[in-house]
Amino acid sequence: MSGIIRWIGGIAVAAFITFALFTLMRVLIKGEFVLQDKAEKLSFEVNTKTEEVKITRKDVKVAKVRRVTTPPPPPMIERQQASQPTVAIASLEGAIPDFETPKLDRQSFKIAVSDRDAQPLVRIPPIMPPRAEKSGHCKVRFDVNPQGAPFNVVATYCTGSVFKRPSIKSVLKWKYNPKIVDGRAVARKGVESQITFRLTDERGNILPE
Repeated sequence: MSGIIRWIGGIAVAAFITFALFTLMRVLIKGEFVLQDKAEKLSFEVNTKTEEVKITRKDVKVAKVRRVTTPPPPPMIERQQASQPTVAIASLEGAIPDFETPKLDRQSFKIAVSDRDAQPLVRIPPIMPPRAEKSGHCKVRFDVNPQGAPFNVVATYCTGSVFKRPSIKSVLKWKYNPKIVDGRAVARKGVESQITFRLTDERGNILPE
């Protein structure tokens, strides 16, 4: 019931507003609109006089060019010629002394080459992992083949797991002088090394492990 009353009230208010607007528009349109017959006149004048522009030309007189006499050439300077030496150059005369070539016994003669252990030639430093929050180190163990290349690289101990992978990648890029035994290059097993990572702050101070 209340919904019907609201609906009827809304229709009545809308009808009243519509009638008021219609009455206001009618009052405004009822006035007469008169057009102005007189138009504004525009006036302007054109100056037909021409002004004469005088161009003056100045005659430029060129002065006579003076003739310049060229200076005489410089006097010739006599140069002293070096005299050739009259004394002969001393010469050393001699002969290679005669000597007998020593005879070597192939059975008793032997070239001995000293043995040596694998020696590092190139060690490329590792890349600092971006997740590292402080300094650290890793101990690695690997073998060196007869060509001097590391293989079987294992990280035995690391202060942080983030340093393990960069350490192994760094060792694989190293280069060694191979181990020599009886004059031949052989593989070297069980080479141990330690890789240290130094992390610094904004001021350049090293962060401890």
